[in-house]
Amino acid sequence: QVQLQESGPGLVKPSQTLSLTCTVSGGSITGAYYYYSWIRQPPGKRLEWMGAIAYEGTDYYNPSLKSRTSISRDTSKNQFSLQLSSVTPEDTAVYYCARARRLGIPTGDDAWGQGTQVTVSS
Repeated sequence: QVQLQESGPGLVKPSQTLSLTCTVSGGSITGAYYYYSWIRQPPGKRLEWMGAIAYEGTDYYNPSLKSRTSISRDTSKNQFSLQLSSVTPEDTAVYYCARARRLGIPTGDDAWGQGTQVTVSS
């Protein structure tokens, strides 16, 4: 029933900030006990969990990306967002949002967005 959809620019210039929004329908992002995650997959590479925000508002990050990553939410719009600063071409990937009962990469039984391609290029 719950659905998630990513949105944002598909092209970002190097050194700028990548910003994406996930719109959630069919369930409140404040409803216990879910975590709302961002995951990405660069071409030819494995899925990488970036971070998440919990139903009560606490945010968590992959240590390898923490210094550049910020996850926030807007409960009035039932949305959560991703900001990745100082991007390089290595940040080019398909970006997904998802909902799960735990941190880390959600499973196939969890709710995923369809993904959105983001390319970092000048």
